[in-house]
Amino acid sequence: MKSRIRTFVAVQISAETRRRAGNLIERLRAAGADVKWVAPENLHLTLKFLGDVDAQEIPDVCRAIQTALADRAPFEFEVRGAGAFPKPDRPRTVWLGVTEGQDDLIAMNDRIEKPLAKLGFRRENRAFTPHLTIGRVRGGGPNVAALAELIGKNADFDARRTEVSEAVVFASHLDRSGPTYEPLARAQLAGG
Repeated sequence: MKSRIRTFVAVQISAETRRRAGNLIERLRAAGADVKWVAPENLHLTLKFLGDVDAQEIPDVCRAIQTALADRAPFEFEVRGAGAFPKPDRPRTVWLGVTEGQDDLIAMNDRIEKPLAKLGFRRENRAFTPHLTIGRVRGGGPNVAALAELIGKNADFDARRTEVSEAVVFASHLDRSGPTYEPLARAQLAGG
């Protein structure tokens, strides 16, 4: 096993949301902008990116997440509306937003921040905004304006609902063909 593992905590999305998001990616790809699109099978909603974690600390991280979320009840969230950071007309990160269920996702993030901080992981300076990253713009040019226009036309895009019954601690392995994600632990939402 590697001595350091690129690690993040996420919520997986439903097959229907994944399929619909993949369809939107194909529509946006038509703009011709230089974007690194997320492969549909890799789509997820990140709760917390931990970075390179010492392999010996992984069991503590997994236990902390499992304990923090054990009394949370399962819930659903709705993925709706394309947008971009920093702004839709200047896209750098292309995303799908979360409408209903947003407060539950924020609460999950809040629940894991404190125990992870005790383990030495830095808290985020900005508020957590649940979203599904679908692409990262790599360059400028006239096609970025076309992409921005397509994002605007899909501001109400409906990617459907996802039921959340667990959070997953993932290892991210990077290679030339892109990242692959390996589940390290699952934190069941068993409360109710």
